[in-house]
Amino acid sequence: MLIVDAEIDGRGGQAVRVDGGLVTAVGDGRDREDLRPRPGEEVVDARGGMLLPGLHDHHIHLLALAALASSVPVGPPAVRTEAELARALRAAAAATPPGGWVRAVGYHESVAGDLDRHALDRIVADVPARVQHRSGALWVLNSAALAALRAAAGRGATGPGATGPGAAGGPWRAAEDQPSAHGSSPADGLSPADGGLPPDGRLFRSDARLGQLLALAGAEGRVRPVDLAVVGARLASYGVTGLTDATATTGPAQLATLRAALADGSLPQRLRLTGPAHLTAGSVVGWDFPAHDPENPTRSWTARDTADPSAGLVAGASRLAFGPVKIVLDDDPPVDLDEVAATVRAARSRGRRVAVHCVTRVQLALALAALDAGGGARPGDRIEHAAVLPPDLAEAVAAAGLTVVTQPHFVAERGDAYLADVDPDDLPWLYRCAGVLAAGIPLAAGTDAPFDGDDPWASMRAAVHRRAPSGAVLGPGEALDPARALALYLGGLDDPGGPPRRLVPGAAADLCLLAEPRRAVLSRLDPGPAALTVVAGTVVHRAG
Repeated sequence: MLIVDAEIDGRGGQAVRVDGGLVTAVGDGRDREDLRPRPGEEVVDARGGMLLPGLHDHHIHLLALAALASSVPVGPPAVRTEAELARALRAAAAATPPGGWVRAVGYHESVAGDLDRHALDRIVADVPARVQHRSGALWVLNSAALAALRAAAGRGATGPGATGPGAAGGPWRAAEDQPSAHGSSPADGLSPADGGLPPDGRLFRSDARLGQLLALAGAEGRVRPVDLAVVGARLASYGVTGLTDATATTGPAQLATLRAALADGSLPQRLRLTGPAHLTAGSVVGWDFPAHDPENPTRSWTARDTADPSAGLVAGASRLAFGPVKIVLDDDPPVDLDEVAATVRAARSRGRRVAVHCVTRVQLALALAALDAGGGARPGDRIEHAAVLPPDLAEAVAAAGLTVVTQPHFVAERGDAYLADVDPDDLPWLYRCAGVLAAGIPLAAGTDAPFDGDDPWASMRAAVHRRAPSGAVLGPGEALDPARALALYLGGLDDPGGPPRRLVPGAAADLCLLAEPRRAVLSRLDPGPAALTVVAGTVVHRAG
């Protein structure tokens, strides 16, 4: 493929040749013989549009995002009042076939307070229903759902082979072999006779147990390949060519689902997975993971691609790799520091880094302590979100050499709620950007979809404007210039926050061609659908 008349790094009239999945030549197409069209070669006229490396979303939850297709939104902005919640759930229940379940997502307590099974029963009592908090950490079940799951628990033991979506509509972990980061299993203190389910119907960080019981009850609602294909196509239309799935509970079954989507082209992007430390080569038949290489500690674990190279993206294995081990910290129940440190050491023993979920000051302080207790932070370790990052903790994060992967668009989508609910002492330090960079901390971004929108360009705009829906600006000193906001999505999958990738000979042919030139793109950061998106030299999206 030859792309002509593109603007690259602000220079017009550029041409790029792609061959064998790589960029093989870049330069002024008007005066270089080696950039003339070859017989039979596809020639793409960029018409002066900006050509850049494909975007990388460094924090996303793919199976949860695909599961939105079979879910009911019950939080802002779609649902804002108790009456609207009741209408949404009752309409969904009325449309649910016999034996089916209502799956609702995005709930926030600003709608109708803290939900429990009794509150849900007053809205929907005769159809099993489960409602997810927008944080992804909590599911609330009505009495019909609890009864169905308890009956399923009585029919047989659960085990690590159960499959289906968990707390985020995606995978979950087997409770008996994946202790939670806070030191207790999801069912601690609950009787096996009742399925390990709390009587109030509120399941916090109970992905494993809930998923296994849903599977036994025949209600796991597997993610459909067509829904993953829709997600892959939509992300490609934004120009996204690489993804880091930041789900903490990915297991072999979910890995198989994602690998199948890569293999059949439903998911055309490159994919890097976080997940538990115990997910190893033996978890998936036909995989070949290299041993830890102390000379190259950031090397990813990549699936062996045994397919014919001429098949392009069909096999999919070469686009799939393991990234850091995901650790989720919560303020309540208390974190077991020794257990988190042990998880860090387990990751190190497998040659992996760690990515620690931190949305409060306390969680960030605990993460730093756990890393220290686990042998110290290493290059490639990440703090996910860093939602509250005051100067003293920013100094510690910088000293540890950690990378921050943030979500500036949360300020744009939830800023008014933050102004109402967040401690005033924390407001200046919410989802920081400029201050993080000024502290010398590598900074990247991810959409965290489906817990917010999946458009990286909206995230970039939020990093520039930091404006809540009401128009209030949160942390104006944290705003980035447009080029720096774009760079949040240009780091390598294995180096988020590192130098933005560039189009040079030898680089992977993962490309995003926009219809507008650079100046227009940066003026609004709203370029519309990409004119062309290419992954490993294969066109995965073409406008029109």
